[in-house]
Amino acid sequence: MKWDVMSWTPDGYVAVVTMFNFQKYRHIQTPGWTLGWKWAKKEVIWSMVGAQTTEQGDCSKYKGNIPHCCKKDPTVVDLLPGTPYNQQIANCCKGGVMNSWVQDPATAASSFQISVGAAGTTNKTVRVPRNFTLLGPGPGYTCGPAKIVRPTKFVTTDTRRTTQAMMTWNITCTYSQFLAQRTPTCCVSLSSFYNETIVGCPTCACGCQNNRTESGACLDPDTPHLASVVSPPTKKGVILPPLVQCTRHMCPIRVHWHVKQNYKEYWRVKITITNFNYRLNYTQWNLVAQHPNLDNITQIFSFNYKSLTPYAGLNDTAMLWGVKFYNDFLSEAGPLGNVQSEILFRKDLSTFTFEKGWAFPRRIYFNGDNCVMPPPDSYPFLPNGGFRPKYSFFAAVLLPVLVFFLFSA
Repeated sequence: MKWDVMSWTPDGYVAVVTMFNFQKYRHIQTPGWTLGWKWAKKEVIWSMVGAQTTEQGDCSKYKGNIPHCCKKDPTVVDLLPGTPYNQQIANCCKGGVMNSWVQDPATAASSFQISVGAAGTTNKTVRVPRNFTLLGPGPGYTCGPAKIVRPTKFVTTDTRRTTQAMMTWNITCTYSQFLAQRTPTCCVSLSSFYNETIVGCPTCACGCQNNRTESGACLDPDTPHLASVVSPPTKKGVILPPLVQCTRHMCPIRVHWHVKQNYKEYWRVKITITNFNYRLNYTQWNLVAQHPNLDNITQIFSFNYKSLTPYAGLNDTAMLWGVKFYNDFLSEAGPLGNVQSEILFRKDLSTFTFEKGWAFPRRIYFNGDNCVMPPPDSYPFLPNGGFRPKYSFFAAVLLPVLVFFLFSA
């Protein structure tokens, strides 16, 4: 986050706050981000553009011009799409949704303008806020202290003039999946053309049915009047709790990796993503896979693709996401609650093999969350006498010798 003081006012300043989502494959989805902090002195918020606080607080000591918020620890949320233009600022009003940096960098930022009063009016009297918190949309983010940095510089559209902020401070927030949720949110199942075994997601990968104490946390797909159970009548603004389909793994998302075909110089994989959550769809979802052959992809059908190189010289990670207006929307559980694609790999004969589970991914992430993989000893194995026999050089030399002595005897 970048907090730029753009101008001074008689009792404070006007600042533009911008959040950048630099995470390559994790986005902040609906209902969006929630930002909080604690003022260092007795500051108030006179007005905001592009965002609003959730509570006004006690402003009873003010007469006439009433501040937007008088709370010591304000909580700020983004405005919704369709906000009147006179209440907007660039990169605002998206309902708090921020896409990942790789998937859509143009929508990976969010901004709002804030007018602060009862604050300092110079660089030496202003005090930076503290105790920043960020929900995106739930827990998981931990924010560090604000650090004063060199003022941000701005170049005019004609590139002939440069201006700068009066003062700038940055706040960095990091994400931890372990803080976000106690249980995983996705799992991986495997299958192949050379073995009839289908390896499902590990049992209780995302929790067990018997351990679910929340009312309606799991629903059998054969339940009568399913639609009325999924969407019961509620009061306006009430958010229903998650409701997943009762399965052995109890994960909202399952990613299935199927080794489909083998060719002379190529091999093909089919990937299917299934949503088991009845009350949540995924807009602009993404999938990250790790496999040594991802450095030699020939073609991907109906998915977007970008290679990720976490380490120099290592290109075994790829990010996949849906094609806009075609399959970038993963619907809730049901007949339409899945997306699928196929990947055609070119073989590297020095490393390619179907033995010992080599054809299956090393790791899978969905929307940035690490998915639970089956144990390696359960992977579909290559049957004895498979289609890729290996010949012994010793046997090839010995056989003609034995034949010679057999017929000459």
